Amino acid sequence: MNTQEYLTEVLQIQKLADESQELKDLQQHRADVEKLLRREFNASSPTIRYGGSKAKDTLIKESFDLDITCYFASDDTSAGTSLKDIYDNVAKALEKDYFLERKTSSLRLLAKDTKLANRDFHIDVVPGRYVDEGRSDCYIHQNGNEKERLKTNLETHVNHVKNSGVIDAVRLLKLWKVRKTIHIKQFVWELIVIKLLKDKKGATLESQLKHVWTSLRDTKDPIAVEDPANPSGNDLSGVVESAWPILSSLASSTLSAIESSGWETTFGSVKRTESIAARTASLAQAATASPLSTRPWAR
Repeated sequence: MNTQEYLTEVLQIQKLADESQELKDLQQHRADVEKLLRREFNASSPTIRYGGSKAKDTLIKESFDLDITCYFASDDTSAGTSLKDIYDNVAKALEKDYFLERKTSSLRLLAKDTKLANRDFHIDVVPGRYVDEGRSDCYIHQNGNEKERLKTNLETHVNHVKNSGVIDAVRLLKLWKVRKTIHIKQFVWELIVIKLLKDKKGATLESQLKHVWTSLRDTKDPIAVEDPANPSGNDLSGVVESAWPILSSLASSTLSAIESSGWETTFGSVKRTESIAARTASLAQAATASPLSTRPWAR
């Protein structure tokens, strides 16, 4: 197995298939949340959509969350006169069925059912209000921040990542970030990866990953990235600067480990998965070829 085949297999293992129970459960919980929000804000008819990794095609099995945006019309006040009111009122509605973890702009859902012991549903609800009748740009509340609101655009964010031409590299580097426990916002990390690979879209996965890690290792000053939905109003420099030392250090150690001991030091072995698949296929073939009757003395 060459490196490209190995990395492709890692991606396959990390794929959350449409028929997987995890994704089915996630989609059912999403439907439950939408039903609750539409019931509670019936007069407002909010726009409720997928966001995050589900919308951007960057889901990986090892770390998957679902963002649900709940945006209200620019002239609607029934859900609240201010962005803070909207955030608080959406939280109050969700608390009827869930425990909540209040984040900067989102509300993390946890189970109330004692049998589930505060189970994390991997769902964040993001309330907001459209800027105008065009229902494109949106303002979201910044809980606990000096700047109480942030202008954003879901479509712009989704399209920037989804149409980047380097989705496979983004997914693999998301897996790397998760396994190395690097604390940087995923969207900011995606912006860094996409910027570094803007001239490497046609390269192999091996070349793309090594280019990103080499750039992180060898670039002294943090690179500048912009929020494509709000380049002048959302300063990301602090986020990048705080994470840069650990990104650079771990990129360096990753390249050294790959050089000395191979790619499995980073993403693990896929041989076990292959052998199980091969054995399953072999057993299925043997079962088809064997007589249906069984001998009573056979164990």
